[in-house]
Amino acid sequence: MASNKTPLLENGKGGSGEEKKKGWEKVVDFEEAKMQICFSVPMILTSVSYYCITLISVMFAGHLGDLELAASTLANSWVMGTGLALMTGLSGALETLCGQGFLQTQTVIIPLVVCSVVPLVVHVGITYTMISHTPLGFRAAPLAASISLWISFLMLALYVNYADKFKHTWEGFSMECFRYVLPSLKLAIPSAVMVCLEYWAFEYLVLIAGLMPTSERSTSLIAMCVNTEAVTYMITYGFSAAVSTRVSNELGAGNANRAKNAIAVTLKLSIFLALTVILALAFGHNIWASSFTNSPIIKREFASMTPLLAISILFDSAQGILSGVSRGCGWQHLAAWTNLAAFYGIGMPIAVLLGFKMGLYAKGLWIGLICGLSCQACTLLVITVRTKWEKINLSIENGKAQSVLV
Repeated sequence: MASNKTPLLENGKGGSGEEKKKGWEKVVDFEEAKMQICFSVPMILTSVSYYCITLISVMFAGHLGDLELAASTLANSWVMGTGLALMTGLSGALETLCGQGFLQTQTVIIPLVVCSVVPLVVHVGITYTMISHTPLGFRAAPLAASISLWISFLMLALYVNYADKFKHTWEGFSMECFRYVLPSLKLAIPSAVMVCLEYWAFEYLVLIAGLMPTSERSTSLIAMCVNTEAVTYMITYGFSAAVSTRVSNELGAGNANRAKNAIAVTLKLSIFLALTVILALAFGHNIWASSFTNSPIIKREFASMTPLLAISILFDSAQGILSGVSRGCGWQHLAAWTNLAAFYGIGMPIAVLLGFKMGLYAKGLWIGLICGLSCQACTLLVITVRTKWEKINLSIENGKAQSVLV
């Protein structure tokens, strides 16, 4: 009897434990989640730290006055729209290709360096023209940000060049990489269009806020919302980079099911963190607003914008992951068309209509942005869900994934 009872007791324990494990696994794959967190946390810290360099300069300028806050935000928008967005977009080809071969890094660096020359010349020319008309105190914040970015770049370059960790993956430039420049541009150009269309939508709000009756106040308020959205997106961008690499790795190895599982896990993690940020913003919006301005009027208006800001953060966290999936699969062309239709066919017209014609001003602009983000996220979700993953074929010669929609 004892021998008969023991297996039953063990099976009872094992069964309940197994059922419990299966129940949790239906919510999230812990092994995949652990891998994603380990991969994305350094990227999140890096992204947030980089963005905080310019963000803090805007905060310092904001305490000089509403005009300075609006001016510094417009300057940031100009630099982001004409330079950083383009560079970020072109580097999106790496997220498709670097998961499969380190040689592709060198391939994409070449057009990045070439394309950076034009924005550099334009920005230097504008800086030289305006520097004599700008107070020294106001110039100090962007100058400090620029020096910090250059120091960061030099430290990163030295690390990649001399660290033992990269001695087998970075052995100097190879002439072979020039063979793949043109094919890689088939991914890099749609990626640049995809990213720029999204970035420009946010910067467009800052610009048209300056056309409103109380332009300084509207621009400052939209600036605070854009910066809050952006610093939150840096968290999503860490997971976006993680899912791009994971999807590219697994599809390159022919593991479609693992790629789909990675997407599901990353999406859940990103939304969970977005909800955490939204909760913190709901209770601490006055503290956050105080970082940008001393004006009680702008603080009060920012508090009224917080519910709309929470909705946009939630949609942005979802679309950020789905955009990362698009880069990992080589779907930059699909995402570019999606962004064009969502933001400029739907979001921005609604923003102008509500902001100016309906008299909602800053709230109207942000509602229009929410409409664009929701359409973007839903479209990318449909593309992701309805794809036959088993038939995707990634290669640089193809220029993009051979994706098949159901």
